[in-house]
Amino acid sequence: MSAELKTPTVRVCEQCGREERWDDGAGSWRIARRDGRKETGRPHCIHEWDINGTFNPLNGH
Repeated sequence: MSAELKTPTVRVCEQCGREERWDDGAGSWRIARRDGRKETGRPHCIHEWDINGTFNPLNGH
């Protein structure tokens, strides 16, 4: 049985809280909306995404 590769679908900036979700149709990250508002964070933030090494891209391993 081969492993299935999965990709992240949500990312959040640890500095300003900007939240983005992966849009399969567009093939890119899009700003998430909550209660009709975009979760943009701070406009001049150099985003530090919540990448901490706990995400496992291989299902079943």
